[in-house]
Amino acid sequence: MARDYYQILGVRRDATQDEIKKAYRRLARELHPDVNPDPETQDRFKEVTQAYEVLSDQSKRQMFDMGADPFAPSGGGPGGAGGFGATGFPFDDIMNAFFGGGPGSARRPGDRVRRGRSIKVRVELDLAETSFGVTKDVTFPTAVLCDTCQGEGTAKGSQRHTCDMCQGRGEVSQVTRSFLGQVMTTRPCPQCSGEGSVITNPCADCAGEGRVREKVTRKVQIPAGVEDGTQIQLAGEGEVGPNGGPRGDIFLEIVQRPHPVFERRGDDLHCTVTVPMTAAALGASLTIETLDGNEEIDLRPGTNSGHVITLEGRGSKHLDGGGRGDLRIQVNVETPGKLDEEQESLLRKFAELRGEDHPPGKFSPGHGNFFTRLRDAFGTK
Repeated sequence: MARDYYQILGVRRDATQDEIKKAYRRLARELHPDVNPDPETQDRFKEVTQAYEVLSDQSKRQMFDMGADPFAPSGGGPGGAGGFGATGFPFDDIMNAFFGGGPGSARRPGDRVRRGRSIKVRVELDLAETSFGVTKDVTFPTAVLCDTCQGEGTAKGSQRHTCDMCQGRGEVSQVTRSFLGQVMTTRPCPQCSGEGSVITNPCADCAGEGRVREKVTRKVQIPAGVEDGTQIQLAGEGEVGPNGGPRGDIFLEIVQRPHPVFERRGDDLHCTVTVPMTAAALGASLTIETLDGNEEIDLRPGTNSGHVITLEGRGSKHLDGGGRGDLRIQVNVETPGKLDEEQESLLRKFAELRGEDHPPGKFSPGHGNFFTRLRDAFGTK
């Protein structure tokens, strides 16, 4: 057998449920991530939690005692992978479907370690941060382990007591008669809410829940190339479960703030630069803002409105780390609207010199069909 859950919890193989629970609580207080953040200790805490999840559930414990490990990647032990019988379905699931439990088992919902809730946190970033990545301090409300009782839920010097209604089983059963005979129904114990034990003297700080709510700050690493709406999962960083149970997850939702110049499309950045008609006709050197700083570009003579200048590798980094997108700058040529007498005279003289004082105009049908647009895109005749 790959793992001995009894040895992990440090209990005998004939240990009672109360002994198993006490062993788990003792180890959880020592190993919980809020108390001991060491990575090796966290792995040990997960192992202890896994052992408790098996041994506190009668059906899983019975499966383990027969040689099967419910947490093994492919199961293992009698009956095939994961305790599967000849039908291909887990034996426990078949028993649950017909009788509400495995052979000789009483389901103990309160004994199982309950995982904390997952949290969704919105993280606002500017364009440079989403493009190149950033380390952020993220603050959010969550549930953390109670420092006073260390997740036990009881006041100092007191302890939980076995529920006298369900005798620690966490559930109560009722037998009724029907035309099929006697029918047994089982439901969580109303007195202990399925816990199997009750707290007569709860911790004053957490009201017996074993956790308290507070605002916490986590330093998180945002990878380069994330986009608006990207979600990042931080496993095991969410709320602490009731009574010191394992944490849920955090899901960071990236919100990218609008940029005053650039529009992001995938990993490419797009912007528009407006130049006067004379600069477009004669050519000019322009200073363009990029995410890497200002950069000089040359506007060739005779540039038309709508022309796109591409700066390769000046866009956002790819999320997979393999290079960057491009920066695409569309040129908008501005025609002067008001001219004084001298400017108008010079412009008329210029039109006469080019034979454009009485232009006939060039007409073409709309946007053209698909093949016309394809031809224009490649500059072919």
